[in-house]
Formats: sequence, C-alpha cells, structure tokens
Amino acid sequence: MTHDIDLVVSIREADIGNLVEAFPSPSYYLEAESVREAMFHGSVFTLMDNTGGDKVDFWILTDQPFDQSRFARKRAEDVMGMSVKVSSPEDTILAKMRWVVESGGSEKQFADALHVFEVQRDILDLDYLNKWAAALDIEEIWSRLQNEAEIL
Repeated sequence: MTHDIDLVVSIREADIGNLVEAFPSPSYYLEAESVREAMFHGSVFTLMDNTGGDKVDFWILTDQPFDQSRFARKRAEDVMGMSVKVSSPEDTILAKMRWVVESGGSEKQFADALHVFEVQRDILDLDYLNKWAAALDIEEIWSRLQNEAEIL
C-alpha cells in the first residue's frame, strides 16, 4: 500500500462530465479541465475528498508498451470483501520509479516504491524489474532503490 489510491483508467471525452458530477463540490475537488489535460498528455489527474482528505490519482492508460504490460498483468485482490483489480508489486514499483524521474525527483514517489519493494521483496520478479528498468531508462533510480532498501 502507498499513501493514496492510484487507478489506471481508460476514459473518453464524453465521460468527463459524468465523472465530475459523480464527485460534487464542496465534498470533492475534481476539475474537468485537469481530466482533459491528463487525457491529452497521457498523464494523471487527481480527485480530492475535501471532507476526509483522501486522494485518488487517476492514471490515463496509454498505448505505451509498459502501460499495456502493467495493465495486462493486473490481478484480482480482495479489498474489504470486494474483488478489485490491482497492479502487480513490480509494476507499482516501476511506475513510481518512472514518476520519480519524470517529476524531477519526487521523494514521495521514491519512498512509496521503496516501501513496496521492501514489503514484497521475497515474491518480486527481479528479471521483470531489471528488464523494464532498462527499457524505461530508470536503471539509476532502480539501483538506488535496491541499495537503500532495508530487510524487514
């Protein structure tokens, strides 16, 4: 688990109004324009729960090979009695490391990736992680993560 909820979504322009209406102000903060920009750039938009302070990041599913791979590798997990499709720990680590590089060094994203690595270390597919770290050109941050990881 990380500090917020991250969802990968495929959304159409026609769906934006319904999404914004499903999370009305003042209880929630979600801007239609931020959804449009994320769709255009293949990036992320954020929903804030103004009453509880929770945050949901919606990552736009792109046609990039890594995004297609991680979406294809999703798996079902039981979350409070409900079956939810979640990203593999490897894909979560890779996505967060990629965001560290793209954001110019987000320590929050690095800490999230590091924590997932430390907790899931015994079951991780290191060959998959090494392959995608090279393909995504994030080998330096991947090396740093492995060096800083503590054994839990």
